[in-house]
Amino acid sequence: MVPSVPLAPSLTLQPLFPLALGMVQLASDPLDTALQMQAIRQLQAGQESNPDPGCAWTGDLNGVWQLQRHPTFVSLIKLLMGHAGAYLEGLGFERSRVALHLQRCWPVVSEAGQVVGRHHHPNAHLSAVYYLNGDGSGRSGCLRFFPPRQSNELVPGLAVGHDGPIRPESAAAAQWNAPWFDLAPRAGLLVLFPSSVEHAVLENDDPDDSRFSISLDLALTAPKAANGEPPEYLAPHPGDWQEVELGAELG
Repeated sequence: MVPSVPLAPSLTLQPLFPLALGMVQLASDPLDTALQMQAIRQLQAGQESNPDPGCAWTGDLNGVWQLQRHPTFVSLIKLLMGHAGAYLEGLGFERSRVALHLQRCWPVVSEAGQVVGRHHHPNAHLSAVYYLNGDGSGRSGCLRFFPPRQSNELVPGLAVGHDGPIRPESAAAAQWNAPWFDLAPRAGLLVLFPSSVEHAVLENDDPDDSRFSISLDLALTAPKAANGEPPEYLAPHPGDWQEVELGAELG
């Protein structure tokens, strides 16, 4: 009698080094939202694109980049910043040892057929998007995130498809070799992510609705120096900086 050969143990795949995408669904007040969208329309001053007709209007390229100072948005931005602190804590940061600074805050309006091209935010450490409208269907244009590196495709370039050997319709490909992740806009949704992550906004396919959102860029530094102690690992607090006059003549 031939002895049976034991089956090999089942292979398991362990996900490593996950990217932290923070999401908070807030209960937005319809009246407040209507006032905020009206204020953004006024700030647009009749402009509709950036400047290519196919690109959504973004306030940061049109002089509207400090929305947190606008009276209509002060309370909302303060609320969003509280969740930014919770995001840091969720990543393991000790809040008392970092200072979080809001650098820029600007509105984005996407009309039918408009997109925002692939990019990242090299000026910041943490970025966020808050949606004033959207029904969760993705019709008004999903926020698309791209992986920093496709380690699991093994051979560079295979994960993007184009009739390669990785089956894009398979659950395994979706889990381990997804070329991107799409997030559908939903009114009251706050999204937080590392600023270095490449992202884009897909075309607004809703001919009857404009998509309104608010983008935010934040930077981390050390807290303001106490007792003259120098900071470690992080840049010093801006309050401890001294601007250098670049136009000064050499002696």
